[in-house]
Amino acid sequence: ATATRALISAAIPNADLVNAETISIWTTLQTHVRVLLNHLSPDHPDTLITRHDLAGWTGQAGDPAGAQNLFAELLLIQERVLGPEHPETLTTRHNQAYFTGEAGNPAGARDMLDELLPIRERVLGTDHPDTLTTRQELARWTGRAGDPAGARDLFAELLPIRERVLGADHPRTLLTRHEMAHWTGQAGDPAVARDLFAELLPIQDGILGTDHPDTLLTRHNLAYRTGDAGDPAGARDLLAELLPIRERVLGTDHPNTLNTRHNLAHWTGQAGDPASARDMLTELLPTRERVLGTDHPSTLNTRRRLAYWTERIGRPDDEEDA
Repeated sequence: ATATRALISAAIPNADLVNAETISIWTTLQTHVRVLLNHLSPDHPDTLITRHDLAGWTGQAGDPAGAQNLFAELLLIQERVLGPEHPETLTTRHNQAYFTGEAGNPAGARDMLDELLPIRERVLGTDHPDTLTTRQELARWTGRAGDPAGARDLFAELLPIRERVLGADHPRTLLTRHEMAHWTGQAGDPAVARDLFAELLPIQDGILGTDHPDTLLTRHNLAYRTGDAGDPAGARDLLAELLPIRERVLGTDHPNTLNTRHNLAHWTGQAGDPASARDMLTELLPTRERVLGTDHPSTLNTRRRLAYWTERIGRPDDEEDA
């Protein structure tokens, strides 16, 4: 097992860095790791750690259902070998919940994390980083399970704890602030969400840098909520400023760059220029088809909005859709 973990470490020195290169390496390695695991003592601590790595990288490589199943199998072994409240067992429970959500069951993830949280609070302490991570994920999956107001409230409760434990400028604290703003908007209060994003942005500029992906995401969401709060021209202008930065930092084909292009077209149309919205979406559609596939939800959304703005050209502004 130690040799197996050394193989993984040599191939992927920074296992916390998830990008196309590390995922490609792991996809090549995982078959060999599975074979090696069949010849190792199943209860050895290094074997359990390697199985945990296998499950995590399976999920990161795009198979959340496979990761969920691997974590479920590992959990039974860890509960027997290490005990149900061992920190590594609790980490496996957390990750099983996460990939349950990523595999398409957000309500299941929420319920699993809701059961795990009081155990982590009792075993690790309420301020332990792993406990706070479980609180963060519980809030997120609560929102994704259809309760944005509940998610907003959970993030609002978590934020002062993050600020006290980690500091107001810690990246995880900033992430919690971002999530609170996001779910505030999702809960139906775009003006407050806009203001929260506007307060967060200069902090991220100073701490993370103006080109950091998290900073750019906040700029994108600030623009969207600006439009959602009743200022489509303001949203259009913010997105027009953001687009060339995302193209330079992330690349022209990155999904987030394509999202900015889509929303720029949307708010351009909402600001009174349906012809330009149509033209932007006409240019975007073949890119989304090539990058994401013709049946991807984002591609289908662009196709629908293209039809919408094409149909809106020449119609009076006050004419309502049937």
